[in-house]
Amino acid sequence: MSQAHRLRTCRVRVGHRIIGHGAPVLVQSMTTTPTANVRATLAQIRSLALAGCELIRVAVPDKPALAALPRIIQGSPLPVIADIHFDHTLALDAITAGVAKVRINPGNMGRDRSLVVARAAASAGKAVRIGVNAGSLPERDHKKAKTPEALGKLMARTALSYARAFEKTGLQEIVLSVKASNIRTTIAAYRGLSEKSLWPLHLGVTEAGDELSGAIKTAAGLSPLLLDGIGDTLRVSLTANPVREIKVADLLLSAAGVRRRGIEIISCPTCGRTTFDLARMVKQVKQVLAKEAKPLTVAIMGCVVNGPGEARHADVGLAGAPDGSFMLFAQGRLLRRVPITGAVAALKAEVEKMVK
Repeated sequence: MSQAHRLRTCRVRVGHRIIGHGAPVLVQSMTTTPTANVRATLAQIRSLALAGCELIRVAVPDKPALAALPRIIQGSPLPVIADIHFDHTLALDAITAGVAKVRINPGNMGRDRSLVVARAAASAGKAVRIGVNAGSLPERDHKKAKTPEALGKLMARTALSYARAFEKTGLQEIVLSVKASNIRTTIAAYRGLSEKSLWPLHLGVTEAGDELSGAIKTAAGLSPLLLDGIGDTLRVSLTANPVREIKVADLLLSAAGVRRRGIEIISCPTCGRTTFDLARMVKQVKQVLAKEAKPLTVAIMGCVVNGPGEARHADVGLAGAPDGSFMLFAQGRLLRRVPITGAVAALKAEVEKMVK
């Protein structure tokens, strides 16, 4: 799959990761454990890292959470971002504790206190994400914006105003986000930002929902932006185990042609011509290839109508035959027929051969 065009933004370092300036779109998540519980928080961070998460955000709402930061930073395999609202002294202390980045919302913290945080981050060489959410704008601004698109443009202007003020403090490591739960507002906000600035953008849809509805809503909101070349990091916010966010993010980036990680399985919806349990076979293939990191496309097709053609376009594929056997394809070539009892094993062997 060819890679989608990317708009080039400024380069921002977050720990050992680079955001923007042509670097791959990074996948983020946020822990759901109480940050003060160091053991549980680190366990979740490690699980997320194994799933492919590249940046991790932790909530720092109080002093106990702040006190846990040094141990979390020391034990985390991922750069740690402190998520802080309202109390700017927590942000100052988090910078001192050594976080790679702080995420603040000047609408909640106050402009002047946010600028104090910006100066501290600049002195320490740390990054700041300025987050402007639709819910944090004053009610009078909501009344001025008559349409979702107008609200998005207002959010973009607000974020740019903050960013320019932060830049005057000497801070260069700035990332912007303008998230809303309304899709049209989110798209308008990010497009407005990308037209007016070169700061890297963190994409997301707030309060997206549970695993299914949240994934669909996020895809609807972020796909147009990714296809436009907009976005340097993203998070899929789901009311679910955060590890599930990583898989959805990977699938979204792959579908948009932005970044491929791991196996992509394509399969048909089945019909009356299918003579076997395709859903069960797809589940088996997912399980046996779950740990494969190489970006390959694997096709599992139910019959010979579309099956051989789709399987040929995949790196490796199976297509069901009328006699109950399967045609095994690799890189556009029909290799051989295999019985149903050995189809998944034969497919796995071809994938392993291709990886080597």
